Amino acid sequence: MDDPGSTVPRRQLGRYLRELRESAHVTAVAAAKELEWSAPRVWRYETGQVPMHPNDVEAMCRLYGATPETIQTMRALARETKAHGWWHSYGAAIKDWFKVYVGLEAAATRIRKYESNLVPGLLQTVEYMREVIAVDHPDLSEAERQAKADVRLHRQRLLARAVPRAPYYDVILNEAVLRRPLRDPAAMARQLDALVVAGAQHNITIRVLPLRAGLFRWAETGTFTVLDFPTDVREPEPTTVYMDGPCGAVYLDKTHEIQTYEDAWRSLGERTLDVDDSRELITAIAKEMNHET
Repeated sequence: MDDPGSTVPRRQLGRYLRELRESAHVTAVAAAKELEWSAPRVWRYETGQVPMHPNDVEAMCRLYGATPETIQTMRALARETKAHGWWHSYGAAIKDWFKVYVGLEAAATRIRKYESNLVPGLLQTVEYMREVIAVDHPDLSEAERQAKADVRLHRQRLLARAVPRAPYYDVILNEAVLRRPLRDPAAMARQLDALVVAGAQHNITIRVLPLRAGLFRWAETGTFTVLDFPTDVREPEPTTVYMDGPCGAVYLDKTHEIQTYEDAWRSLGERTLDVDDSRELITAIAKEMNHET
C-alpha cells in the first residue's frame, strides 16, 4: 500500500530540529560550521526537503544540548523519514520540490484550492493536462510528456481513495479558468463537463469566483493551496499553505502566514457563487464551447 505520509515525519523532524536550534540560540550558519556541513544542508533538513540519517539527527541534537530522551525520539522519527511514496518511482517526471507537496497532499484531510488560471491538476481531464504539459514543456519527448501526465493521473486517485479516507477537496475557480479555451473547444467543453461530474462527489466542492465579483482580500497572492492534516494524533502536522511556479515552491506554516491566507480564503468565499449557481455557470460555458465547434 502507498505510504501517504512519508513527508509528514520529515517535516515534523525538521520543525523539531529548528526549534531545538533556536532554543539553543544557535544560527543555522553557526550550526553548519560546527557540524562541518553547508548551510543549505541544514536548511534542507529543517524544511523537510530530504530524509535524514539518524546519526546526522543525533549530531544536531547533541550540538543543541538535547536530552538523551529527545535524541532517541528524534532518531526514531528520522528512521520514518526514509519511507518512500509512489511518487519516487517517477524520477525526473516529478521535481524534487514537488515530491514534498505530493506527500503532504496525500496526508491531508482537507485541501482548499484557489485557482486563478488553470483547472487544478486533481480535476484535469487527460486532454486538458496533455495540452498544459505540451505548452509548458515543448522540448520534451512524447514519452516524457506522458510520464508527467501519468504522475497527474496517479495523484487523482487520491480523491477516490477508500483507505485512508479521501480528503475533502474544496475548490474555488476564477471564472477566467472556465473561459480560457483549449485548442479544441470541444475538449474544453468535456473538461467543464468533467468538473460538473466531479463536483457531485461527496468529498468535492467546486465554486466559481465570477469576473463581476471584483477584488477580494489579498488578491495579489494568486493561486494557492491550504492543506489541513489529521488532528487526532499526538503531534499534528500544522496547516500549511503551498504555492508553486516553474522554478520551485513555497511552504508557509507560521501562525500569521496561515491567518493571512485564511483571510484571503474567507474573502473569496464571500464573493463566490454557491455550488448550484457555480454548476449552472460551468454547464452554460460548456454549451458555449460546444457551439464553437
